[in-house]
Amino acid sequence: MGTLELIATIFLVIFELFLIIVVLLQSGKSAGLSASLGGSTETFFGKNRSRSFEGRLQRLTTISAAGFIILSILLAILD
Repeated sequence: MGTLELIATIFLVIFELFLIIVVLLQSGKSAGLSASLGGSTETFFGKNRSRSFEGRLQRLTTISAAGFIILSILLAILD
């Protein structure tokens, strides 16, 4: 195992763990009683979702998933 493979593997494990944590921190799409009864989810927090904690978690999930995929492909090429 070369140095580049070792570094990529370490980063892959970090991305894996981070992705698992970020996904587990997110709430479900249909969370809440009002969403299940057909109530309006267009509240103040719904409009500013990108600035909220959930919006940041969604952005971090996208970034970590992209990093995971890229590192996986890199490791497959190096192998």
